[in-house]
This record gives sequence, structure tokens and C-alpha cells, in this order.
Amino acid sequence: MEQAILKFNTQFEFEPIIENKENFTPQNRFIVGGMGGSHLGADILKTVNPFLDMTVYRGYGLPPLPQKYFKDTLFIASSYSGNTEETIDFARTAYQNKHRLLCIAIGGKLLDFAKENGIPYIQMPDTGIQPRSALGFSALSIAKAMQDDLLFEGFKKLSKILSPADLKVQGENIAEELYGKVPVIYASNQYETVAYNWKIKFNETAKIPAFYNVLPELNHNEMTGFDKTENTKNIMDKFHFIFIAGSDDHPQVLKRIEVTERLYEERGLPSTKIWLEGESRAERIFKNLLIADWTALTLSSKYDTESEQVPMVEEFKKLV
Repeated sequence: MEQAILKFNTQFEFEPIIENKENFTPQNRFIVGGMGGSHLGADILKTVNPFLDMTVYRGYGLPPLPQKYFKDTLFIASSYSGNTEETIDFARTAYQNKHRLLCIAIGGKLLDFAKENGIPYIQMPDTGIQPRSALGFSALSIAKAMQDDLLFEGFKKLSKILSPADLKVQGENIAEELYGKVPVIYASNQYETVAYNWKIKFNETAKIPAFYNVLPELNHNEMTGFDKTENTKNIMDKFHFIFIAGSDDHPQVLKRIEVTERLYEERGLPSTKIWLEGESRAERIFKNLLIADWTALTLSSKYDTESEQVPMVEEFKKLV
């Protein structure tokens, strides 16, 4: 896992190739089907450019949308392993309904299906890392499938901009603050995927529970659940809050972050604020997620958990 983090920036050197390109027709509307770490790249694309006409779908079959929405749409089946049950079903259903389809994976049944049927596909490199660690490969591949040169070239630049090793100490320091606590990550609506990625990294790398929410919505409900009393103190003392803020967040959201953090601290609820830093939105996101990686890896070491594999997920797959 440590090597995957240290080498993360090199993922943006990858040059995706669309195979079976003679059957590929570029579109301006997209439905990305993927589960777990395999849809995170699409989430980030949508965060970098909120104007993308993209739906991210996490389930079997196709999303419950009007049939007219499926016209002139590219269905992108994204499964890192190529063996994700739900994503294969998404791809087969799209193909059976004669929708335009492209598959992305390192191999597995999904690429076998694409090759057998002449479906356009992109094969990502198999470097032995986990899906949650392959966000660079995934984001580049989806941007290539979308034929979005602006996004694609912006991601390519990250290979020279990102320096994972430089963020290690910051992650280690945050882990010291979080040790023995349940993390709750807060961000604005526009950076929801960042908060969600932090949660996933705590779950899968550190093997601890973690939760997230977004502002301003949480100020209308969740916040009241942390209005500590003497009778709820034992529950509240288990949490540590991470506030993720960007200079491009709405001024009122930034004010809400400040006030929420102050109200929590007055009630004895510890918190950490992390500013998103970087020239571009893509740089800000990936730098922040590298900090999350180092934080989760350090906590894994402290808790003596297995940081890379996800044995409970594999156990679950055998039972369904």
C-alpha cells in the first residue's frame, strides 16, 4: 500500500487506448456503471467538471431513467478487476438493449465479454494495486472514453505536479489526532466525493468505521445529533470530525464550516480542518486524497490491521 501511494502520480503517465475503435462513436452524455473503487474516478471527473452530462450508477441493470435519456448516450462499464457482478450485469443489459457501450478494466470477464462482442474497451495496466488506489488510471480511462481532451490533458499534468512523499507527514500528524476515534468527514456539496473518498480509505485501508456528510445540509439535521449532554457523552466522545474546505467553496458554506466547528468544539468534540490546496481543482482533489491515503495507512499501522486487502468483501462475495 505504501508503494501504491508513493507511485500514485505515475498513474497519470498512462496512455489509454480504445480497442475496437471502429465500433466506437463519441457521445456527449454518459452513464458510468461501477461499484466500490471502480466508480470513484467518475465521481472525481464530475467534481472537476460539474457541467458534465454524466450519471454515475451503482447497481444491477440500468438506472431508472426515462428511455429518451438513453438515446445518444455512451454507457461506460467500469470494473477494475473486470469481474464485478453488478457491473457485468450493467454491461450485458446495455448491450442487449443495443446501447452504445465501452468497457474499462484490467482484464476479467468484462473484457472477455467486450472482446467476444466487438465492444470498444480500454484495458488498464494490472499493477497489483487495489481499485481505491487506481484513481489515476480510472480517471484517465474514463476521460479518454468521453473524448474530453481538456480533462484528459489536465489529468496528465498531474504526473509532474503531485509529489506523494511530500504529503506523508501531514497524513501522519492527522492520524495521531484521530487515533482511538471514529472519523466523521464533512465537506461542501461540490466536494462531496472528496469526503466520501476519505471515508472509503478509512474503511478499506485502516479497517475502521467512518462516516461523512455535506454542508449546508448537515446543519439542518445531523448537527443536532451531536448536541452533547451528560447522558450522551459516552457516545459523543468516540468521534473526531474532519472539515475539508476549499477557497472556491461558497462564502456562506465557509462560514458554516467555521461556525459548526466552533459549536462542536464548545461541546468537547475534537475536529481538524484541512484546506484543499493546488492550482487546479483536479490538483486540489488528488493532493487531498493522498493526505487521506497517508492518514489511513498510518492508522492501519497503529491498529495493526491489514492495509491493502479487503478480506471481508471477499468473504461476502463467496456467500452471495
